[in-house]
Amino acid sequence: MSAAPGPWAAAATAAVFLLGDFFFASGGIAAGEVSPFHIINFNFETVQVTWNASKHTGANFTFRYRFRGDNYSQCPSYLLQHRLTVGCVLQAKGDSVMDFSIGNGTHLVLSHSTWISDFLKPGSPRDLQFHWHEGALTVTCSDLPYRGLRYEVQHKSIFDEQWQSTEEDTCNVTIKALDAARCYSFRARVTAKESSYGPHTYPSDWSEVAHRQRGEPRDSCQKTPLSSKFIVVYGMVAVLIVFLLPLTLWKLHRVKKLLVPRVPDPKVTFPGLFESHHGNFQEWIKDTQNIAVLSKVEDEEQESILAEPLLVQLPRTKAETPAATVTDPSHPQTVQTAGDPDPLLRPPAPGKEQVSLGGFTFVVDDNAYVTL
Repeated sequence: MSAAPGPWAAAATAAVFLLGDFFFASGGIAAGEVSPFHIINFNFETVQVTWNASKHTGANFTFRYRFRGDNYSQCPSYLLQHRLTVGCVLQAKGDSVMDFSIGNGTHLVLSHSTWISDFLKPGSPRDLQFHWHEGALTVTCSDLPYRGLRYEVQHKSIFDEQWQSTEEDTCNVTIKALDAARCYSFRARVTAKESSYGPHTYPSDWSEVAHRQRGEPRDSCQKTPLSSKFIVVYGMVAVLIVFLLPLTLWKLHRVKKLLVPRVPDPKVTFPGLFESHHGNFQEWIKDTQNIAVLSKVEDEEQESILAEPLLVQLPRTKAETPAATVTDPSHPQTVQTAGDPDPLLRPPAPGKEQVSLGGFTFVVDDNAYVTL
């Protein structure tokens, strides 16, 4: 079989197309009755031609075809939709030119000639073999019996979101940098090169997905469910977190209170400042000033009474000689009052002086003091 039509094939296609038009010249083409057709060449084994008949006609279209050197034949197997013919499936005869026509009874609707290789859809790879070696995996299968193909193998692990592709010209594809501990899924397909068959080809269907780990087959590569041991451990950790969370929050509150103490409320220190005077300190102090001064005066009077060291006793009779006692913290002295028989004539002792106060004469030294 030839890989692709050459220059001579294009000329032959044009000739066959003109011959087909001449052969069916009595019919012509009715525009709008049949939409553009679609051809699929399944691995050079079968050819499927489909069309979409107009909904307004309601007629069954007939399909006639022939390969190079053969006579025209009726479609051996029609495709039906709503009891109307919408396609034909026929056996292929290698890579050759096919002439076909679509008619409505005796009226020719469409005629065309084309290489069936232009619409090639290769067969899916079969019997895939997997060979593991030093972090790489080689996928092999039997090559198809024609050239101009690309063999694509895709792989994916449970940690990959998309398939990763590797392509070769033969069905011997090596995938490198695989993790031996992971399970991978593989699938393969065949595509026709555009340089050999044109832009209207179709890729083959994907092969069945195979699961491998270190080259050994696996039923699937799903994530392993958690065992009961892990479930118990995770449950204990969750309970511990629930228990420690309130304790941690309480400790944080204590630390915050220690580092950042609360500001005392001035309402407690200054009663009535905010309740009666709305925070006006001047009005508040005017109302409380008299109370504060009186308290201070009373305290001073109490202190003067407690700290009074001078005791003066007036004479009751002449015979009595009252004495006034002046107490000095360091040198307590006893001073004679006016009842002394001769107070003025008695000279003071050395280092002492006489002090007259309110009709009384006191003898004091430098360290003495008199408090009234």
